[in-house]
Amino acid sequence: MSWLTENVVLIGALTANLGIAIAKFVAAGITGSSSMLSEGFHSVVDSMNQVLMLLGEHRATRPPDKRRPFGYGRELYFWAFLVAILIFSLGSGLSLYEGYIHITNPEELGDPTIAYIVLGVAMLLEGTSWTIAMREFSRQRGDRGFWEAIRHSKDPSVFIVLFEDSAALSGLVVAALGIWSSRYFNEPRLDGAASLVIGAILATVAIFLARETKGLLIGEPASPELIARIRETVGKRDWVTGVNHIRTIHTSPSQVFTAISADFADDLSMGDAESLVEDLERELKEALPEITSIYIRPEKAADAKTLPEQKNE
Repeated sequence: MSWLTENVVLIGALTANLGIAIAKFVAAGITGSSSMLSEGFHSVVDSMNQVLMLLGEHRATRPPDKRRPFGYGRELYFWAFLVAILIFSLGSGLSLYEGYIHITNPEELGDPTIAYIVLGVAMLLEGTSWTIAMREFSRQRGDRGFWEAIRHSKDPSVFIVLFEDSAALSGLVVAALGIWSSRYFNEPRLDGAASLVIGAILATVAIFLARETKGLLIGEPASPELIARIRETVGKRDWVTGVNHIRTIHTSPSQVFTAISADFADDLSMGDAESLVEDLERELKEALPEITSIYIRPEKAADAKTLPEQKNE
């Protein structure tokens, strides 16, 4: 699979946001609309976010080395967390500031025709980007429910774009309502209020994304289904008398480090154990390609320490 195909969601969103940002700033300059200016800032931040996610995707593919023996996959999570901070500090912060300025110092809007045209085109482009992101997310989530899939997703690039585009579409609707209501009621402060609402939307999305990416950055285990398959594969070996615990952590969206504690048969020699463990590791990696590193430790059940969160493996 080519780099372009793998990152079609991010590239599509970046292309749309760059064009939209320019059009929004032009419309804001012509009409003097606060909400349109906030939407311009919003699109610029979204464009920066897509660049950062593409950078993270690229850097995460670097192979392991002496400094990072498990690879650089989790660097993607760092850039995803930085995206959430940018949405909050720049996108939300600038929108709230613009809203406050235009409420305390209201200015009458000019002809909103160009603003409505830009908002309509932006909705089409953002809707296209949102549709691409939703299709990719639906493909990845399988039979899981929407929110369950978000919580279990180990690839932040897709759901970040999905929520960015959802916030963008919501912001466009709010901006249109702000411009229309300020003209209809002859109350310029309503346009400023729309900027505040856009800022609140972005802040909500940023806080949600920060929470989700924080978990990935700290380290999250593999899915219960994968852990169950590992336990089944190890447990069916006749020289394994018991599987005590299985510890897993994602080192990238598609790579998992696995540590297994198992009780070996008492009459198994050290030499035979080494050969059998090598065969088992090879079988696990062939059956479950996402497992890139395996550590198997012979340990009696009485000596194995079980962490509370591992009870639901």
